This record gives sequence, C-alpha cells and structure tokens, in this order.
Amino acid sequence: MAAEYEGGMSAPATPGTPTPLMTSLRVDSSLSYDRKSMPRCMCLPLDAPTWGAPHTCLTHFSAPDISLTRKLGAEFVGTFILIFAATAGPIVNQKYGGVESLIGNAACAGLAVMIVILSTGHISGAHLNPSLTIAFAVLRHFPWIQVPAYIAAQVSASICASFALKGVFHPFMSGGVTVPSVNTGQAFALEFLITFNLLFVVTAVATDTRAVGELAGIAVGATVMLNILVAGPSSGGSMNPVRTLGPAVAAGNYKSIWIYLVAPTLGAVAGAAIYTLVKLGGEGEEEVPPRPVRSFRR
Repeated sequence: MAAEYEGGMSAPATPGTPTPLMTSLRVDSSLSYDRKSMPRCMCLPLDAPTWGAPHTCLTHFSAPDISLTRKLGAEFVGTFILIFAATAGPIVNQKYGGVESLIGNAACAGLAVMIVILSTGHISGAHLNPSLTIAFAVLRHFPWIQVPAYIAAQVSASICASFALKGVFHPFMSGGVTVPSVNTGQAFALEFLITFNLLFVVTAVATDTRAVGELAGIAVGATVMLNILVAGPSSGGSMNPVRTLGPAVAAGNYKSIWIYLVAPTLGAVAGAAIYTLVKLGGEGEEEVPPRPVRSFRR
C-alpha cells in the first residue's frame, strides 16, 4: 500500500508499518487507548521545517500525548458518574415503590455510559470497567503497564460513588446491590453472555476501521440498556465488576460476589476475541500484517 502525495506521486510504505486501528478521517471516540500516542513508522509529506524535509520518512512519529494522570482522573470521574447513575436507579425504584421500573433502571445505566464515553472517551478511552480493560490488554489494544492504575481508579471511583449514594439514600442502599435471583449457574451464564455481547460491540466500534466509531457512545449505551432489560431481573445485569463491588462494600452484602468478578471478565475476553476473529477472517478483506512488537513506554 502506498502513501499518496500531492501531484499524484506515491512512495512505498515503510516495511513493518502497522495498520492503523482508526483512519485519520474519523473521530477517535473509541473505548480503546489513544493509539495516536503509540510510536510507529510512517512516511508523510511533512513540509514544516520543524518536522524535517518534505517526503521524509520519520520513525516513531507521535501525536501530542496525554499524561497518565489525566487519563486516570478522567477514568475516575467517568466511573463515578456511571456507578452513581446505574446504582441510583434501582435504589430510587426501591425507595419510591417501583417508579423507575426495569426500563428506567436500564436507561439510567445506558445513558450514563453514553454521556461518559462522549465526554471522556477522547481523554482516557472511557473504559469504566475492569473487565473491558483486561480484555483490551489481552488482545493488545491497551498497554498492560497501565492496567493496574486503570483498575485502581475504577474501583476507588465505584466505592466513592456507592458511599455517596449511601449517605443520600440510607437505608435503601441494598436496592442498588446486584445479587442473583436465580441459581448460581444461571446467574454466571447470564453475566458471561451479556458481557460477551457488550465487548463484541465495544471491540467493533473501538478497533475496526469499518465500524462507525463516532457513534461508539450510542452503540455501547444501547447495548448496556438491552443487556439490563434481558438480565436485570435475574442477575442484576452488572456486566462490570465495579458495578457490583462498590455497592456491595457500601451495603455490606457480598452474596455471590465472585460471579460478578469472574463471569464478566471471562465474557469480556471472549467477546473481544470473537469479534477480532470475525474481523480478521472475513472474505474479501485485505490481509492484515501481524502486529509488530510495540513499546508502551511514553
């Protein structure tokens, strides 16, 4: 594949150039990490003197970076908003005799996911979910070195949001805890499957250049709503370990909590992996070169 220059001239791409996950003509509103900050080899017609002579091949060309501190701050605030909204719906539903209903609970979580992705996705990627962070790291869409920090931000935000809700709605905090109303096997299967659905969609809008990445917030928020409508009455529709962990700590209710830690993580890895297989195995696609070894040091 050649890089097109003005006047119709072209030059072969540098060997080993990785295929970009998002094209330059699209807004990178995905849930993946900021791929523009990753070092890569590119051949571009750079005319500015500060960048070098025209048509110079530059190695390790990178866009302005976002510090990890800023990313963690955005991840903390985004997760706080999500847990506060997603947990407040069921609490209000319990306190006021079912005014929210299942549809209202699903809308609280789905709308929260949508607005957080649209507002912080360009900063931190808006993971909001340790299972998503781990799944993306497993499939090399996110650096492992940042995984512990992201999970720490997500867990702490969840606990803070849950205790804020406890202070406001005490003693109705128990309404926000996700506990199964079916047997253990059924709850595990439901959480696995709905998280599989979620990560299948997330991986599509976050990593596939053919997907409509600009609508990532709407697509993911709608998937969250759909999953809660399906699994909410049975397993609580968590899909997210911190959606369960924070309220469980605040309410002191740890019933079957292992389900909500293990099943979403396995489902997330499976969903992301299956979409990756579908994306790379479709007929008529150009052969995608293997990913080069990348350094995540910035």
